[in-house]
Amino acid sequence: MKIKTILGICAVAFLAACSTDSEEIPTSEGTQATSDIQIALIAHSPDSILDDGSFNEGAWQGIQRFMNRHNLSSNQAAFFQPHEASDVARIDLIAGAIDAGANVLVLPGFHFQSALYEAQDLFPDTKFILLDASPMRDGNVRIEDNLVAIHYAEHEAGFLAGYAAVMEGYRDLGFMGGIAVPAVVRFGHGFIQGAEHAAANLGLSTGDVTLTYHYLGQFSPDPAITTTAAAWFASGTEVIFVAAGGAGFSVFSAAETSNASTIGVDVDQSGDSDSVITSAIKGLDVSVYDMITAVLNDNFPGGQEFIYDASIHGIGLTMDTARFNNFTQTQYEVIFTELASGSIYVSSSLEMEDINTTLVIVTEL
Repeated sequence: MKIKTILGICAVAFLAACSTDSEEIPTSEGTQATSDIQIALIAHSPDSILDDGSFNEGAWQGIQRFMNRHNLSSNQAAFFQPHEASDVARIDLIAGAIDAGANVLVLPGFHFQSALYEAQDLFPDTKFILLDASPMRDGNVRIEDNLVAIHYAEHEAGFLAGYAAVMEGYRDLGFMGGIAVPAVVRFGHGFIQGAEHAAANLGLSTGDVTLTYHYLGQFSPDPAITTTAAAWFASGTEVIFVAAGGAGFSVFSAAETSNASTIGVDVDQSGDSDSVITSAIKGLDVSVYDMITAVLNDNFPGGQEFIYDASIHGIGLTMDTARFNNFTQTQYEVIFTELASGSIYVSSSLEMEDINTTLVIVTEL
């Protein structure tokens, strides 16, 4: 059902209205009625679709899990897209969703950091769940009591991807990030560190593993990206870890025609391409489910930031749908346990010079 408004597109409409460090998530029972919950998932641009194989899809899975768990009606959740990619349009769309009845808004990605800096004040009775960002303007972060900021340990997920790739037997690796925002950078830097750790474990020599590293400058599919990825594969790259949202589909296309491999990101992307050997995932669905549950329980932890990391299974690799030939579930469980326990340190630095390697040769393009 699509209803066009002056604010945007409500893809799944409310029928009544439109016809820092990891912390334990509160779970105490409250008095909020499930019938009072109206959830809106807000896209950052007109091109940001629900089935994006990334943030929107993962967040929507968490919303659907909550709705199924509590037998909510389908008209209690909606997906909204703005008419343009601007902060003004995003704030207008937030207002439109609230006017349509939403009282819990889920907003994925760094595009919302400036808009929510303002919106959290404009709509004090609305609960905001901001994913992968903090409300920020001019470098200043401010989080009010009606907003929770969720972050993920991308460097840990990237580490697992790099480790698995080398343990699987790949020696010529690639990383393609979308835009060099902190989350993407941490994925890439973790990937390097994971490859280095595996190379050390296997007793490889300096230069046995090489890694080509590049930011695409966009998150949208583009034939030019397919061409670039195909050139990498033709020159010997065996697997590319793609942390680039929709642009990843362009890399998948190149991998399929080149009979090469890729590693997906954010959610399980094995169904998007036979080239995907595993995906470095964030607990998008888990975190969204947790926070909406906290709203239901009248225990919303507003004013706080949370980091979903390995210690609470907030990140990981998809193993059930993996296409590994050599890397095993047992090997994964061992390295994940070491990561979750803190016995392995993975730097979250955004500076490449802080990512030290002695075995893996990294070439930045």
